[in-house]
Amino acid sequence: MKRLFLLLLALVPLVAAPFALKPYGIYLLSLWAVTTIAAIGLNLTLGYAGQISLAQASFVGIGAYAAALLTTQGWPLWSAFLLSTALCFVIGWLLGYPALRVQHHYLAFVTLSFATLVFLVLRNEEWLTKGVYGISGIPRPTLLGWSTRAPVDYYFFCLGALALVSAAAWWLVRSPWGRAFTALRENPVRADSLGVDTRRYTLMAFAFGSTLGGISGVLYAPLVQFIEPTAFALNLSLNLLLMVIVGGPGYFFGPFLGAAVSILLPEWLRFSEGLYLMIYALFVMVLIALCPSGLFGLAERLRKARSP
Repeated sequence: MKRLFLLLLALVPLVAAPFALKPYGIYLLSLWAVTTIAAIGLNLTLGYAGQISLAQASFVGIGAYAAALLTTQGWPLWSAFLLSTALCFVIGWLLGYPALRVQHHYLAFVTLSFATLVFLVLRNEEWLTKGVYGISGIPRPTLLGWSTRAPVDYYFFCLGALALVSAAAWWLVRSPWGRAFTALRENPVRADSLGVDTRRYTLMAFAFGSTLGGISGVLYAPLVQFIEPTAFALNLSLNLLLMVIVGGPGYFFGPFLGAAVSILLPEWLRFSEGLYLMIYALFVMVLIALCPSGLFGLAERLRKARSP
């Protein structure tokens, strides 16, 4: 009951904030909501199942291009949701097969190779993606007569999508599947000896995480209304990885906090002009050095230190 009350209390500023912000501030909040969905997916793969991936940006790109290509041709946004969900689930499942044979930095190189392949397809296959020219004029959806064209309306649309994804992820991590993911991360050999089908759950971890990346991309395209390949390069994958690590891998609310730090903190530090990126990088380095389990891990350590 206490957790539910704290959760509802945290929703109050998220609902009230856009009414006190200018369009750019609303855009940042929308970007936070969209990016958090991708980070939740990576947290399922990395934080809970212990499978490192540098390809999450590729699935965001697949979802974004699915939304851009369909909606600019008059298709509704829900069709892009269906297409990207199915496509990212299948590709994520297939990408999980190398994880059955290699681990750690070897798996990172495999997913990095896949990310490079997707980027090259997005950049070079102009007949499909328009290459470096990008796709512009991506419309925002209208749901049951409710137009999300205005920044505030689209923010609430993204916030609603984040709430639905969070509820599904909450159920997943507390289901037998989620416990199997955790067992896979802690000790694959022991999990296998206890009857956990490590092969299937490894593939599922990649598939579910990739699917959330695709959903994030479907929301991202109408938000910015113009996409091009460099937005989904390795830089985004590293940023998503940073969000999970800073927030706390394996903590449910870690991606929420990590995305807020990654997106909002640099903006708050702009008063320092040219130094803000250096301050942000120093903050991240000190945090990871002192507490590899992230901000939620640090909070848990402090709580245990205070308890008798």
